[in-house]
Amino acid sequence: MKAIVTLNAGSSSIKFALYELLGDNLRFDAGGKIEEIGTAPRLRARNAEGDIILERDWLHDGGISHEHLLEDLFAWAATQLGDREIVAIGHRIVHGGQNFAAPRLIDDALLEALDALIPLAPLHQPHNLAAVRALRALAPDLPQIACFDTAFHHDLSPLATRLPLPRAFHDQGVRRYGFHGLSYEHIAGRLREADPGRAGGRVIAAHLGNGASMCAMREGKSVDTTMGFTALDGLMMGTRSGALDPGVVLHLQTQVGMSAQEVEALLYKKSGLLGVSGLSSDMRTLHASEAPEAAEAIDLFVRQATRQAAALIPALGGLDGIVFTAGIGENDPVIRARICENLSWLGCGLDAEANARNAGVISAEQSRVVVRVIPTDEEAVIAHHVVDLIKAEGSAFS
Repeated sequence: MKAIVTLNAGSSSIKFALYELLGDNLRFDAGGKIEEIGTAPRLRARNAEGDIILERDWLHDGGISHEHLLEDLFAWAATQLGDREIVAIGHRIVHGGQNFAAPRLIDDALLEALDALIPLAPLHQPHNLAAVRALRALAPDLPQIACFDTAFHHDLSPLATRLPLPRAFHDQGVRRYGFHGLSYEHIAGRLREADPGRAGGRVIAAHLGNGASMCAMREGKSVDTTMGFTALDGLMMGTRSGALDPGVVLHLQTQVGMSAQEVEALLYKKSGLLGVSGLSSDMRTLHASEAPEAAEAIDLFVRQATRQAAALIPALGGLDGIVFTAGIGENDPVIRARICENLSWLGCGLDAEANARNAGVISAEQSRVVVRVIPTDEEAVIAHHVVDLIKAEGSAFS
């Protein structure tokens, strides 16, 4: 029996999943995450029934590398396989640039092209590609597939991609790309299944997690999004600033004396919820805190999320639905309620009881805008892309 593995290697975590390939169909077998890489990594894996099948902690080895963690993960996967054979590994690659709008079999030329995009996604792309190289060393003959987070937004209109800079920069690739595309692709598909009429309408999908963005979708396709040239743009996030007056960057460099590298670290790793609260990047920790700075960080997150959502509506010409997804979007009824309350002028009203229990539909019956909670599953999207590529280029996987 054949199997597919998916990997989503980020700066501080590695998500993974194992799927059985039954003809053209996939069946989830096991998956999990290695979290807190760089501090005290911990691994948790669950089977299809949700039972924990593996727990491991590296409490005193915060310096362990992604590569060594992948070696351990690959060794565990081999014991989990039984008589199944891994035929391909699918990777989430955050940035595909202007040229890569569909999944690709990874070769030396593609790796070199993706290396060139590291400056556009410095928090994610290096770890994405390090995972590819680590698995090449572990299993050099195993096909690996790149699935791009920017691909869902690839067909945005010229106006939606252009930045107000001299045209030569746009021609060099300095433009808006959009991210979280694998998540939005999953949401668009699930919405078509659950509510085909609404899926064909005007919807804002809110991917709210440690990384956060929103996407305006019409007929299930991206027409605008809050992230732009990099995954630093748009919404305030766990440690990222989100949209910022560029004059602030100039001030930090010319008046405060910070180097470009120091500004990059500040905006990517020390800002957002963490920077404003001075406490944590985790919304759960902030909710539990009585510190006024924690409350202010939450208030600012809600304010900015509302502002960004409202800014997407002109691209849609109105609003029929909102979908919340990702860690905060799926699990935080307080944040959802506050955002929707700020958007009540659009006819957006929640059912408090449904919202409190994270129901699939959380809007009130009289709400003109239907509000849903749909769990994201980027791993499933990657796995299906791998299957499609196997069918299209079968000889490469034989």
